[in-house]
Amino acid sequence: MPNRTTVHVIIAGKVQGVGYRAWVERQATSLGIDGWVRNRRNGDVEAVFSGDKSPVDEMVSRCSRGPAMADVSEVRVLATGAPVPLGFSVLPTD
Repeated sequence: MPNRTTVHVIIAGKVQGVGYRAWVERQATSLGIDGWVRNRRNGDVEAVFSGDKSPVDEMVSRCSRGPAMADVSEVRVLATGAPVPLGFSVLPTD
């Protein structure tokens, strides 16, 4: 699939304890994106988004805003890679 992309992102700021993972899951599902999201022990949130390029780009953009109680200071795209299995999951803290 030539228009399919996968990105690995880290979201920093006040992103834990504010419903960020559930918000990401809802947003990704509404955009038809596959992947996963989880909290990191250092207070960041980590996610992988896989799908058509335009919705994935939109998801990364939405991550910079987050849910109402979040205060996002940075969204870093670490890498791009191969597509992930279908569906979206909230994983345990890493």
